[in-house]
Amino acid sequence: MIRAVLIALCIGAPAMAAETFAPPQGCTGTLTVQLRQCLVTHVWTCQSDAPGDQWVALFSQNGPWQVRKVDRDFQWLTTFYPDPPVTETMRQPARDPSNIDELLSTRNDTYDFIVTRDDGSDPEHFVGYDRLTGEQVDIDGEALLRTEFAFDVLNPAGEITSSSAGRQYVSATHRLFFYGQDWNRATPDQITDASPVQFIYPGEPGFFSANPVYDCGATIAGDNPALTPVSSIRN
Repeated sequence: MIRAVLIALCIGAPAMAAETFAPPQGCTGTLTVQLRQCLVTHVWTCQSDAPGDQWVALFSQNGPWQVRKVDRDFQWLTTFYPDPPVTETMRQPARDPSNIDELLSTRNDTYDFIVTRDDGSDPEHFVGYDRLTGEQVDIDGEALLRTEFAFDVLNPAGEITSSSAGRQYVSATHRLFFYGQDWNRATPDQITDASPVQFIYPGEPGFFSANPVYDCGATIAGDNPALTPVSSIRN
C-alpha cells in the first residue's frame, strides 16, 4: 500500500494547490498538524492494519515528502520517500524496540533497530533514546509532553555516519511524536525548529489540506538538509 499511496500522491501533487489530500480507500483520516518550516502532517488508520497501527504523511510546499507506517509503540515499520523513490523497512524483531508506554511510565526509552532499503544501499543501524523533560505544554489546545532525544546512525562496519539530537514533543493521546528543535551533533548551533502550530480534526477547516501554511517562503522544507526524515515524527 505504501508505494501505491506515494505514487498517487506524486502524480497528483501539481494539482494539489488549494486542494485536500484523501487517505486511501478503506482508511480514515484522524488528524492534520500544521508545523513550522513549511511542513504539514496527516495521520490516518486503515481497517486492514493491526490495532494501533497508524500512517503519517509529511508534506512540504513541494508536495509529499514521506509516508511512514508506525505501530502503537511508534516503531518505524515502513517508510517511503518519493524523490528518489525508495522504501525503508525496519528489521523485525528490533534489538530494542521503541516503546511509548515505557517512555510515559519511566520518562526514558532507548531504542536500537536496523532499517533496510530497497535501493541496494547499506542497512542503517539506529541507536538512541527519548527522554521526557517533565514539562507539559499546550499548543493549540493540545496537551503535549516535551522530550529530549539523541541518536546515532551506524553503517554495517559499526562506524557512525550521522549523529542527531534535539527537543521534541510526544502526545500520549495520539501515541505520536512531533517535530520540535533538532540539530546535527557535529553542528549544535545550527538548529531547525519544525514545532507544531495547529492541530486540525475531521470536519474542521484545513483538515487534510495538501498545503503547509507556516514559515513558507524562500526556504523550502523539502530542500532543508537539517530536516532529513531520519528523525521524522519521532521527530
